[in-house]
Order: sequence, then C-alpha cells, then structure tokens
Amino acid sequence: MSDQPEKPPLPDRLSVDPRSPFHDKAAVQHAIGIRFNQVERMDVEEYCVSEGWIRVPAGRSLDRRGQPLLIKLKGVVEAYYS
Repeated sequence: MSDQPEKPPLPDRLSVDPRSPFHDKAAVQHAIGIRFNQVERMDVEEYCVSEGWIRVPAGRSLDRRGQPLLIKLKGVVEAYYS
C-alpha cells in the first residue's frame, strides 16, 4: 500500500490558473517540472508540449486585473513529475 495518491498522466497543455479551461486540478496538486530548451524553468504559468511553447511572467508587470503579464516563449518543452 502506498501513502501517495496515483499521479494522473500529464496533459499536453496545462495551466496553473484555475480560471483557465486548461487547468487540471489533479495534475497541479503534484510537483511538475518543466524543461524548456534543455534548461529547467521554475516560473512557467502555462505550457503546451505539442505546440512547443510556455508562458512566463514578464517581470513585475501586471495587467488591469492585477494578474502578471505573460509572454509566450517558443522552443522544446518537456514536462515531467518531479
């Protein structure tokens, strides 16, 4: 018997924002690592493996709703449970 719950398969596209249609509560509860162009990233808000992009905050800039402004970076994306 294991104490840790079963980890669901990682989706192709995932967002940490609960308002997003791509938010998966079961997957976000576990620690997820993102490797972008062979570099470990800790600031990823959303990713898509098949399209090859991530969204990260653009410095300290906020939008009119108080959420961080996100920029899209394109490259090789690898998602995994850490």
